[in-house]
Amino acid sequence: MEHILGDDWKIIPAGGSTGAAYYAQSEQKQLFLKRNSSPFLAVLSAQGIVPKLVWTKRLENGDVVTAQQWLDGKALNPEEMQHPEVAKLLSKIHHSTELLDMLLRIDRRPIQASHLLFKTKNKIAEHTNSYTPIEIYQASKYLEQHVSEMVCEKQVVCHCDLDHHNWMLSNNGELYLIDWDNARVGDPAMDIGRILHSYIPMSEWEDWLDHYGMEKSPQLIRRMYWYLLIAAVDNYIWYQKRNRMEEAYSQRMEIKQLLAHIDSDVNI
Repeated sequence: MEHILGDDWKIIPAGGSTGAAYYAQSEQKQLFLKRNSSPFLAVLSAQGIVPKLVWTKRLENGDVVTAQQWLDGKALNPEEMQHPEVAKLLSKIHHSTELLDMLLRIDRRPIQASHLLFKTKNKIAEHTNSYTPIEIYQASKYLEQHVSEMVCEKQVVCHCDLDHHNWMLSNNGELYLIDWDNARVGDPAMDIGRILHSYIPMSEWEDWLDHYGMEKSPQLIRRMYWYLLIAAVDNYIWYQKRNRMEEAYSQRMEIKQLLAHIDSDVNI
């Protein structure tokens, strides 16, 4: 990375699982660099969803390096995810036709629930060997029974990784959503469900959805839980395949909890 900026820059890894992100600092400037980031970063920057894009450069090996404004700030904590501005920014993202057009142009085909279920069932068959935990069997049965109900009026750009660490609040009070590598076009219930289930007390779901601009309905809650459930099954298989048994067990318990509450919560 040093040859891109010059000798007066100090570049250090920014962490993360991919090892593709860096902090760059000179005497007068600071930048956040990333190799092969999301192709629609420019649109995200133009809409104020991520910190400002400064430049993009293509390397000789074909890699693309982007430089963004480095802002002092912090990631949101779980309690701060309840702030109305989180709901409003997610709504802005989901209602952006520019983001949707761009993601469709770069061949991110919309997620279809039936195709998602087909792939997950194949994973179950391949990676659970001769023993399938009861929670996985029950989840697979539920997902198949309700896949025909996974119909939404309009698919949108979904971030698909709404952990609180990916929400950044600058020292100037600007809220950003970063790390768009997993973004897909799909049902907004995928993103909404992750936030409501992980961060918002159920008694406040209706208020949160009001800030987002959507009414609570049994059909929405059903879709939310369906996508939460299939994600938990996929996570279980991912951990089990890598012999990370503690995390795999945690996902089994998550599946058990989802199955125990899904029908009663849908009808609240």
